[in-house]
Amino acid sequence: MNAPAFPADRSATPVLLDVTRLVARSWSGRQPTGIDRVCHAYLRHFRDRALAVVQHRGVVRVLAERESAALFDLLDGTAPRTRRRIAGRLTRALLGRATRRDLAGAAYLNVGHTDFDLASHAAWVRESGVRPYYFLHDLIPVLHPQFSRPHAVRRHDGRVRAALTQGAGIILGSHAVHRDLETFAAAEGLPLPPVAVAHLAGVEFLRDAPAIPPGAAPYFLCIATIEPRKNHRLLFAAWERLAARLGTAAPRLVLVGQTGPMSGDLLAPIAASPALRRLVERHPRCADSHLAGLMQGARAVLMPSLAEGFGLPFVEALQAGTPVIASDLPVFREIAQGAALLLDPADPARWAEAIAEAAATPRPALPAAFTAPTWADHFAVVERFVGTSGLHDRPLPQRVLAA
Repeated sequence: MNAPAFPADRSATPVLLDVTRLVARSWSGRQPTGIDRVCHAYLRHFRDRALAVVQHRGVVRVLAERESAALFDLLDGTAPRTRRRIAGRLTRALLGRATRRDLAGAAYLNVGHTDFDLASHAAWVRESGVRPYYFLHDLIPVLHPQFSRPHAVRRHDGRVRAALTQGAGIILGSHAVHRDLETFAAAEGLPLPPVAVAHLAGVEFLRDAPAIPPGAAPYFLCIATIEPRKNHRLLFAAWERLAARLGTAAPRLVLVGQTGPMSGDLLAPIAASPALRRLVERHPRCADSHLAGLMQGARAVLMPSLAEGFGLPFVEALQAGTPVIASDLPVFREIAQGAALLLDPADPARWAEAIAEAAATPRPALPAAFTAPTWADHFAVVERFVGTSGLHDRPLPQRVLAA
């Protein structure tokens, strides 16, 4: 196989886009997480001028232009996607090897937390001469290890250290994560490479999407993987209070999200409580079109998380004009711009009170001062930061700044 050549447009720094996470997600068939959605946004933005990178068991390969385009089509849903087709593309990738002459100076983007903690990845970076840029979505496993399995904590600690020591730059979705990263680097005596902070935009749910009420009563929507840090237990405790207080007039709770790691008995309260069985509706899988309708009909989107790096449903709800009730976390204070009600994630009584009030009153309009982040603003920062377009002389958006 010939060594990979970059697309014909060489007016900007060539781009190597790591799509390993998207390949794994497509192969497994699981619902996309927030990180997966960000990976898809990067795929859509860079696909016409990038080569695909895939990693497998320590082997890093760069696909040729034609094979990259075909794999991008599979991952982006513009071509029929089957395991056989994906396997065929990856087999071709593993047969090729790019030389330093082919890749030196290219901007390598790893947006999916994929394998950059491995020694084999570090060796590839050194040998290829690429300039690696890593997106760190959060430091949660490192700073809050109680929410992750020990293996996941070790892997993520390795990712953070690798990004700090071998990255040409680090991309972050919030200033809250930037502060966490600065504190970690200082405490560990590690260098801090150039950093760009660019807010995420999420999926733009149309304001005119028809509401899909799952019952006659008002309902509230929680979009989150079932795992400890998402704090579903608080919602169950709040709904027990609502059921006791309001009886048959209590609002419904709609949960959208698949079961994640360490979920254990997190859903046990539903089975144990007649009130919760009556009031809680769960959707492990939910298409975006259906989710848009649910979001339009909800009195509010609820996010009682105990830790977050960003929180795409938070922004997606505000983009759709749906109120948000969320935990009082630094990142939510940063992105809410005063447009959300932020509460103590350990106070179910206060949550029950706020939910009851929201259920009894019409949905308020969002503050006029709120400005939703956009992918255009995000990529304006990223493009300038990694030097992949002619944006160097343009002023950066004021709401998302490179540091």
